[in-house]
Amino acid sequence: MPGVIAVLFDWAGTMIDFGSRAPVIAMENVLTKANVPVEEVTIRRYMGMAKREHVLAILSEPAVAQRWRDAYGADWTTADVDRLMVALEPAMQASAMVCSVMIPGAVDVFHTLLAQGIKVGSTTGYTQTMMVPILNAAAQQGYDPEVTICAGETVQGRPAPLMLWQAMAQLKAWPAGRCVAVDDAPVGIEAGRNAGLWTIGVVASGNGVGMGADAWAALDATEQEARLKPVIASFCNVGADFVIQSVADLAMALDAIEQAVDAGRHPGGAATVTLGCQAT
Repeated sequence: MPGVIAVLFDWAGTMIDFGSRAPVIAMENVLTKANVPVEEVTIRRYMGMAKREHVLAILSEPAVAQRWRDAYGADWTTADVDRLMVALEPAMQASAMVCSVMIPGAVDVFHTLLAQGIKVGSTTGYTQTMMVPILNAAAQQGYDPEVTICAGETVQGRPAPLMLWQAMAQLKAWPAGRCVAVDDAPVGIEAGRNAGLWTIGVVASGNGVGMGADAWAALDATEQEARLKPVIASFCNVGADFVIQSVADLAMALDAIEQAVDAGRHPGGAATVTLGCQAT
């Protein structure tokens, strides 16, 4: 019987949308139209959270809160967040259509896992409405996980473990120590740790680097290494078991997990190991 029985993937930056561009584009557009422009670095700081919590975190930053006061003469309210979320739903759908290409190697990894009898599920900080065009685009490219748990389907989002646990329950996948969470954001790794899963962070394709595939490929090895180092460090800081450059390197991490399970090790029991990355 294999050590790994299920793999639970994040979506943007992990399996689709190299660089996790869609949420940034949508939030930049919505906040700019609301007369409160926000820098990309601020938006990316909270990536991986459920989108409502993401918006709340951005608005709670002192500089952004001051911009809101300057624009409207008062502090933002829950009703303001409600209005932003109404605007964000179609903006996310539009940006997701633009950023809908599967990350290289993702579809092959998916079919390899299925061929090995490993169950595949997914979780996301996107709402069900936001996910409609993404699910359709992914299915057309050959990626169709058995389960997708969206923001709002559990009472708490990441870093709470509830979305992962719900996905595991629907997959009938247990124990947690034989399941794996793969994510491009540290908050997703925290959720995996809290759920008791093995955790794998993906760095080059994800939010931390935040570059499209062509822009990333255009960098030389030294530049790539420099950009990877702080991203790898962020995953080390939250206790990821393994870090890989992209999902195309997943087999290396799963092999290492198999060996760890055979040796009687448990998730979160050792220092982060980087695999397939220039930066170490």
